[in-house]
Amino acid sequence: MYFEILFLGLIFLGILSYSKIVNVNKFITDNIKYFEKLKEEDYDFLVRAKYGEGVDPDVLFAKRIRNGMIIVLVAFFFFLTNLSYVKIIACFALGFAMFKMEYSNLKKYYKANLHKIDSLLPHYLKGLEILIQHYTVPVAIGKSVSTAPPIFRDGLITMINEINAGDSSINPYMEFAQTYPVRDSMRMMRLLYRLSLGRQERKQEQLLTFSKTISNLQQKARDTRYKERLEKMESKTMSMLVATGLGLMVFLIIAVLMMM
Repeated sequence: MYFEILFLGLIFLGILSYSKIVNVNKFITDNIKYFEKLKEEDYDFLVRAKYGEGVDPDVLFAKRIRNGMIIVLVAFFFFLTNLSYVKIIACFALGFAMFKMEYSNLKKYYKANLHKIDSLLPHYLKGLEILIQHYTVPVAIGKSVSTAPPIFRDGLITMINEINAGDSSINPYMEFAQTYPVRDSMRMMRLLYRLSLGRQERKQEQLLTFSKTISNLQQKARDTRYKERLEKMESKTMSMLVATGLGLMVFLIIAVLMMM
């Protein structure tokens, strides 16, 4: 009986959606300002980190909401013949779990590629150092956009536009760091801002300090990566030794039992 009701409910929902009587996408678009309160702070960054700039985070977020709502409706139809407050809460819990699933997958991808993603900003700034030797910091950033990692390009363009519009404060740099929260992003953007404020006669001295700091951050990232690799190898070696020891023990026990 449950499956018949569920099947009929899905058909009914499909008919309403096809006939535009119920337009889930329009409902989401009209109320997006309310749904955005559910958006995680680092969601846009995680989407760009995995899919690049060719994917619109807002479109994926709307799909997450739609999928969650569909699961709520499907669960509601499933429990329709024996509905209760607990089951209604369970319907929304299932929908929220579906909503959160994609975000969890993005976090797993970020953790699996943590060092690669975190190393992009120091590597970019190390290359930017060459341009800063010949131009001011804003001009150098503008010239570097085309060769910057794709994940940062939109953020760099936004930052340059704000600076060119007359914002000489640290805000454009901090907004970039908040949009792309890789390791030490705040510190690196503060360094870049201080370098932009330096007088021309002290430029080489400040640039040398900037270069050394970025190099130290790169080395820190490499050391962390090698340490984690070593720990992973040690863990695998220990697991192999334990498995081998247990195998030998079982083999010896079987051999003793056979001798008896």
